[in-house]
Amino acid sequence: MTTRYAALLRGINVGGAKKLPMADLRALLEELGYGSVRTHLQSGQAVFASGHGDEETLAAELAQAIEKRFGFPVDVIVRDHAYLRTVAEACPFPSAELEPKQLHVTYFSAPVDEQRFASIDRPAFLPEEFRLGDRALYLYAPDGLGRSKLAEALARPRVNKGLIATTRNWNTVTKLVELTGA
Repeated sequence: MTTRYAALLRGINVGGAKKLPMADLRALLEELGYGSVRTHLQSGQAVFASGHGDEETLAAELAQAIEKRFGFPVDVIVRDHAYLRTVAEACPFPSAELEPKQLHVTYFSAPVDEQRFASIDRPAFLPEEFRLGDRALYLYAPDGLGRSKLAEALARPRVNKGLIATTRNWNTVTKLVELTGA
């Protein structure tokens, strides 16, 4: 059975570092034997179909291939369509009423719990808020991610220690559901 996945690459094509052209990423995925390969935007999203492996195996395989081909390490999270759809549907904020720039999802490589974020003084950041989901964090940032003090606090290394974490805006969240849902 073939499953459709999204590969979320962390920190590529941002600020001139870790340049990875999407055409080259598509070619690499095809060389790895994946089918129906597409990329979305320039910031590290690819969708593909595979009949073998699980999310962690596929992520490790892709990360290793990228480092070998391009000469730099890239953190990769792979998630299937069912997971991506569930995350979008479980959004605790009124996504239909918000601008896409106000709502973000951080995908994690492993489950997270409230204890990990205990050091964050949530009331101090209002009206910004976050809520946890299945290996995901939903962030409501009314002024956008670039101006978000809460996003800054959530990105601190001690909060994310031992995890791969990569954030996408709501437009990208919903587009990945669409692209993997063929």
